[in-house]
Amino acid sequence: MLKKYNYCTLFDSNYLTRGLAMYESLNKYSDNFHLYIFAFDDRSCELLKRLGLKYATIVSLLEFEDEELLKIKKERTAGEYCWTCTPSVIKYSIERYNLDNCTYLDADLYFFSNPSVLIDEMKDKSVLITEHRYTPAYDQSTSSGKYCVQFMTFKNNPDGMKVLDWWQQACNEWCYDRFEDGKFGDQKYLDDWMSRFDCVHELQNLGGGVAPWNIQQYNFKTENGKVVGTEKANNNRFELVFYHFHALKLLNYNKVELGVYTLDKQDVNILYKEYISELSNVSLDVKRFEPNFDYNGTVNVSSNWRSMLTRFKRHIKGNYNVYDVEKLKGL
Repeated sequence: MLKKYNYCTLFDSNYLTRGLAMYESLNKYSDNFHLYIFAFDDRSCELLKRLGLKYATIVSLLEFEDEELLKIKKERTAGEYCWTCTPSVIKYSIERYNLDNCTYLDADLYFFSNPSVLIDEMKDKSVLITEHRYTPAYDQSTSSGKYCVQFMTFKNNPDGMKVLDWWQQACNEWCYDRFEDGKFGDQKYLDDWMSRFDCVHELQNLGGGVAPWNIQQYNFKTENGKVVGTEKANNNRFELVFYHFHALKLLNYNKVELGVYTLDKQDVNILYKEYISELSNVSLDVKRFEPNFDYNGTVNVSSNWRSMLTRFKRHIKGNYNVYDVEKLKGL
């Protein structure tokens, strides 16, 4: 019998096209999966249900939020509340739908091959976590944590639920967008899990967790339709499973900002080009249902002198990553 892989994610209207692009990449590469999407506003919930995604279940805030979360919601920013809810979203998925396992995904991940290889790596362990693997120039381990919440698996067994319950309680008590007493958001809590719990596995496959803060360590190329990476330090080869398109912003005037990290042309051509094309395709599909609303979270950029000075400084540093969308798709 084919093993079932369960995933969950959360996003609102501003991240809807990213979430749908992630779903489409899962649909392309996964053999047997289901994605539980927690819609964090009514508009996204209504549209997602209209889209009729075959391998997804849409969960509204009305279904998901309990009294404790509603109380917490009043005390935290929208971003902090999303972070707070991450363990609750995983737990709700497992308990409400009686899942054997569930993997949380950030909405801005995009898959280039089947993620089952990452989950299967944990074997008899009950929890899977992924490192940031920061490039030294971007190392924020002290403030943001060694591990990234981006891709986490929990099994529905006593060990897995013990860790999930601990994390949920910690996030409900404190989860803010600041570094304080060794904590930061939902993420710094993971720093000691390898010693605190004996059921946690740290992902070893380099194909999971490639992101703008570590891509400088790898060279990528396409081989037989697959994206293959080579670690510059020791020539280790691996197949790319997912890339985290962190800090990517859709801008006015049909432009896109790829973030403030150093990217080379090969990175842009192999990874970002495909992702932007998928976002464009998803946007067109969404407009069939809702032609007058922006589901990309488009940022309006000013052309004043301060913006020009910022662009000049970033050009000097080599991290001015703003492209015309159509030109980028045609690279």
